[in-house]
Amino acid sequence: MSDLLPEAAGGRASDAAGSPAVVEALNVTKRFGSTAALRDVSIRVMSGESHALVGRNGAGKSTLVSILTGLRKPDTGDVRFGGQEAPPLADRDAWRERVACVYQHSTIIRDLSVAENLFINRQPLRRGTIDWSAMRRDARALLDHWKIDVRADARAGDLSVEARQLVEIARALSYGARFIILDEPTAQLDGDEIKRLFTRIRELQREGVTFLFISHHLQEVYEICQAVTVLRDARHIVSAPVSALPREQLIEAMTGEHGGLAVNDAVNRAPLAADTPVALEVSKLSGSDYANVSFAVKRGEVVGLTGATSSGRTSVAEAIAGLRAQTGGEVRVNGTVLPAGDVPAALANGIGCVPKDRHHEGLVLTQSVAENASMTIARLLGKFGIAPPAKKNAFGRRMIEALGIVAPGPEHVVSGLSGGNQQKVVMARALATDPNVLVLIDPTAGVDVKSKEALLSVIDRVRDEGKSVLVVSGELDDLRTCDRVIVMFRGAIATEFAAGWQDHDLIASVEGVALHEE
Repeated sequence: MSDLLPEAAGGRASDAAGSPAVVEALNVTKRFGSTAALRDVSIRVMSGESHALVGRNGAGKSTLVSILTGLRKPDTGDVRFGGQEAPPLADRDAWRERVACVYQHSTIIRDLSVAENLFINRQPLRRGTIDWSAMRRDARALLDHWKIDVRADARAGDLSVEARQLVEIARALSYGARFIILDEPTAQLDGDEIKRLFTRIRELQREGVTFLFISHHLQEVYEICQAVTVLRDARHIVSAPVSALPREQLIEAMTGEHGGLAVNDAVNRAPLAADTPVALEVSKLSGSDYANVSFAVKRGEVVGLTGATSSGRTSVAEAIAGLRAQTGGEVRVNGTVLPAGDVPAALANGIGCVPKDRHHEGLVLTQSVAENASMTIARLLGKFGIAPPAKKNAFGRRMIEALGIVAPGPEHVVSGLSGGNQQKVVMARALATDPNVLVLIDPTAGVDVKSKEALLSVIDRVRDEGKSVLVVSGELDDLRTCDRVIVMFRGAIATEFAAGWQDHDLIASVEGVALHEE
């Protein structure tokens, strides 16, 4: 890394033509009490590029974004746009003209139309009332100008995630901003949607739009970005052209450790005995976006279930865990048929689950680590389901130690944890009931490299105890832990791969390519 550090320290103040950076943060420090969220951090983003910002959860990315968007003021250091000092925080219009952030969790108001979202709080008026025809006309002109193919009068909640993101980008551009921050933009997209988004990003770059691209998917950094900045432990580690920073060096910069993601590949495991009993059996399961799905998971087996976002894989997993009711078929755990859509019954029969959306299904953000981790076993810790704080905190401390949760203590509110540590708390809750079958839905989505390692290491521990794991994910690293991987395509099981599969073969099946070969 030392050969890259001089550039990291000095950086590029201007591009080859001598124009200033679109945005630069210079020696920014930000503290929250005794905690340093940023320590003397600098970043420069040049015109027309996609610049990746990467680092482990808690590295300081969110704090830096809040400073670059004018939501927070640095304690020391400066922010400049085009070489000029950033506007005062109170001048929100001036900030909107310079920068916008499209967050992982959309700020689009779902019950309003596309036109209403584009011009919210600045609707054209006629005689003191909203001029609806003018607003729709202006919206159509804006969408056409930026080549965004959605109806101006469409309800925003009916759009795909991909379309909502593009509407947010169009809204930002309409204020005059030509610097857009994309926060985990692909987290909820499948392969084809990601390709279309990247195509649109490249087109917008050619039209003079600059992007700061935040992602935990390092392959995407190499696919879409020209430069990358790494933060670690609230410090700036390196800035470099993506082409000058191989994947192994990038991970080393993020983690401070040499080597890549340490995940145990299932190909190295001894096979299960042929007569191993079945723990989970799914028979002809059908729902809104899948039909006649059948498979079984043996005790001590790790099975992957993958496919595009629209394949139905998540719906199948949620039906198994009781989070949604299937319309047909059965789920059996150790021979017992589970009632449809019944989470308490699933828990009682030995199913633990890490749900897809930790913010809405996995955590109560205003409660502590201990309260969240012990939520499923409160009745075991105290009478009438009311657990004494001492017992909850003792359990919370055990889980903090077992999963490596970085938190001041079990009473710490989970909203104050990084994304990776929040996900570990969700895992703690799933493990609290000592389940026989563990269902993990996108278990490492939006978490850093070291948190991924910690979360995936749980799979080996659970398997070694003779329990079963269903890993439902589109992440290849998640699936390498599986003894076999089932691929879904358009609501049905398409094929199955034994451990040791090749990336291109699995990806081809996920995208439906291999299905049409003779």
